[in-house]
Amino acid sequence: MPGKVYITGVGPGDYKLITLKAIECISRADVIVYDRLVSDRILGFARKDAELIYVGKIPGLHAVSQEKINGILVEKALEGKVVARVKGGDPFVFGRGGEEAEALRENGIEFEIVPGVTSAVAVPAYAGIPVTHRDFCSSFHVITGHERPDKENSLVDYGELAGLRGTLVFLMGVKSLPEICQSLIDNGKDRGTPAAVIEKGTTSEQRKITGTLEDIAQKAAEAGVRSPAITVIGDVVSLNGKLDWFPRGKLTGKRIIVTRSREQASKLVDKIEELGGMAIEFPTIRIEGPEDFTHFDQVLKRLPGYEWLVFTSENGVKAFFGRMMTNRIDIRSLAGVKLAAIGEATMEALNKYGLNVDYVPEKYTNRELLKGFPPSGGDSPKILLARGNLSDKKLVEGLKAKGYEVEDLIVYRTVLGDGRREDILEMIEEGGIDYITFTSSSTVRNFVSILGQENISKTSGIKVLCIGPVTAKTAEESGLKVTAVADRYTIDGLVEKLVEEVG
Repeated sequence: MPGKVYITGVGPGDYKLITLKAIECISRADVIVYDRLVSDRILGFARKDAELIYVGKIPGLHAVSQEKINGILVEKALEGKVVARVKGGDPFVFGRGGEEAEALRENGIEFEIVPGVTSAVAVPAYAGIPVTHRDFCSSFHVITGHERPDKENSLVDYGELAGLRGTLVFLMGVKSLPEICQSLIDNGKDRGTPAAVIEKGTTSEQRKITGTLEDIAQKAAEAGVRSPAITVIGDVVSLNGKLDWFPRGKLTGKRIIVTRSREQASKLVDKIEELGGMAIEFPTIRIEGPEDFTHFDQVLKRLPGYEWLVFTSENGVKAFFGRMMTNRIDIRSLAGVKLAAIGEATMEALNKYGLNVDYVPEKYTNRELLKGFPPSGGDSPKILLARGNLSDKKLVEGLKAKGYEVEDLIVYRTVLGDGRREDILEMIEEGGIDYITFTSSSTVRNFVSILGQENISKTSGIKVLCIGPVTAKTAEESGLKVTAVADRYTIDGLVEKLVEEVG
C-alpha cells in the first residue's frame, strides 16, 4: 500500500517560526527530503531512525533536478513510507510544491500541503517593514527575482508592476537586482522610491541594506549581499528605522560551533541565539544506552541496599531514571539512599524527580567530589556509581580508598555523533567560524575524530572555549589551542566566558 507525502513549509530561517503541524509531520515521517535552507534545528524534530535525503544545492555541483526530486518522493511513497518534503518558507510560494503535488497525484499517492510562514511577509517584518500600512498602501505583490527582466516570454510584466501603488517584494533576486530596478525605472517607477534588501532574514545573521530604487542595487553590491535575500520596494520601507526591533545582543555577528549532542545542545544554542550569535550545531557525540541491560536491571532490583547513589552527569540521571521507569521500579525504593551529584545541571536533573541532593562538590570535577566526600565510617557501606562509559575510572578507586564497596554501573554510552564533516570543514576553511565550544572531553576527542587530525591546524585562527579544566586539558593534548575556560563549569558559565571574550 502506498505511503503518504507531506509537502511541508517550515518558515524563513528562525526555526521557532515553524508550525505545530509541520513539527507533527516531520516527527512522524520515515523519510525527510529537505532543501538547503532547512536548518539542523528543524531536522532535530525528525525521528532518530528517519532517513534524511538532501536535495539542495551542493557546493561545486548543481542542485538536484526537480524531476529527480519528484521521483524520490514517488519512489519512497510507493515503498509504503511516510515522507516529509521539507522546504523553507511556504511550499506554494515559489517553492515548486505545486509541481511535486501534481507528480504525486499522477502516481496515485496521497499527499497533504502544510503551509509555512513565507519569507515575503516574515523577513520584512523582522526588518521593521510592514508590507501593508494604511498610510502608504493597501496591497503587496510577491514576485520571483529569478526571472531576468530581459528574458524572452517573461511572465513578469514590469510595466504593470511599475504602475502599482502596493509594496513589491522580490524573492531570490540578488543577481538580477540591477536589471529589476532598472526595468521598474524604465517603466515609470519613481527612482526615489524607498527600497531595502534583507539578507538571511529572521536569522542571527540578518543584514538590512536600505536606499532607493535608483541606488539599492549598487549599495547591496558594495555590502557584498549574498543569497538568500529578498528585496522590498515601496513607501513602507521608510518605516524601517522607526519600527526596527530585531534584537542585537553581545554575540551579534559571531558564529559559534556547538559540539554537544543534538539532545543536549538546545540550552546552549538558545542562549547563544538570545545574545544575537549564530549557533552552528556540530554534534560530535550521541548518547545511547548500554549494549546489554542485564547488569543494569539486576542492580535496580537492589537499590535499598546502597548507602549512596552517585551521579557524574545529567545524562546519567536521565538514563538511570529512564530505565527505572521502563522496569516499573517505584522511586520509593530509593528511600534512605543518599544522593551525590557532580555539577549544577546534574543536581537540577535530580531535582526534577523531586529528589534533593545530599552532596555537590564546590567545583564540578571528580577530584573535587572525592576531596569532600565523607569517609565510610567502617563496615564497607555500598555506593552505586552511575556513570557513562567514558568517565574517569579513578573515581571508582578513590571511593574504594575511602572505605566504600563500589558498584560501578555504566548507565549510558557516549558514541560518535553525526556532525557533517564536509559542512563544518568548509566553514572553517572559508574563515566563517569565530568560536568553538567544548562541554566535555568526549566532545573534544570526537571533534578531532570527525574533522580529522590532519585538519586541526586549520582551526588555529578560531578561539576555543572549554567548560572546565579537564575538557581544556584534553583539548590541548589534542592539538587545539584553548583560548579560555569557564569560571563556572556549567553552560551558563561557558556563555558568560564567551561574552567576556567577545568584549
